[in-house]
Amino acid sequence: MNEMDQIIDEHQYLIDEFKLGESWRVFKIIGEFVDGVEALHALGPAVSMFGSARMAEDCPYYQAAVRTAEMLAENGFSVITGGGGGIMEAGNRGAAKKKGRSVGLNIKLPMEQKPNPYANLQLEFKYFFIRKVMFVKYAMAYIIMPGGFGTLDELFESVTLIQTHRVKPLPVILYDSAYWGGLIDWIKCQLLENSMISSEDLCIMKVADTPQEIVDIVKDTYAASEDV
Repeated sequence: MNEMDQIIDEHQYLIDEFKLGESWRVFKIIGEFVDGVEALHALGPAVSMFGSARMAEDCPYYQAAVRTAEMLAENGFSVITGGGGGIMEAGNRGAAKKKGRSVGLNIKLPMEQKPNPYANLQLEFKYFFIRKVMFVKYAMAYIIMPGGFGTLDELFESVTLIQTHRVKPLPVILYDSAYWGGLIDWIKCQLLENSMISSEDLCIMKVADTPQEIVDIVKDTYAASEDV
């Protein structure tokens, strides 16, 4: 065998190994789905809360998330977060404070993300997309606290799934009109005015400025679902 043939054979071996690894990865993905479904299937009415991992305890948004989660727990709703710090910690902390079910769906990341101590039901995921399915599947409302790129990703994925009827219509509640107002105005001026979305699509998102407003929307949504 000459040198070129050996290189080709080694290259083909690496390709075959990669394909084998990809097939085994499918089982890992299925395993994560199974673990998530088994852990959350009996959760009951729940709300997913999204927001920045970078907010400190003395931040008003952190405090608002704690209070919102407390009130949700007092009204019988579980709180699901990404399980990390910042707003996620605040959501789990508020729910746990009122003896409510506090779920942390942690993701393995090289930086920023580590589980907070307040979630009384902890799950850890390797794959972002499986974690996102759990956020959507077991929530009856999505609370979007101020945040960055990750929060925007979760916001628009939720809105897109509702817009395209891939999930049942649920409220996507943005906290603080001052923070989100510029984005809402841009959506109206650019997307709506240019017929990229319909006026009905815009109604998917609701804006609230107090924890009480958030809880009222969640309670009204749950009451309406019980009447169906």
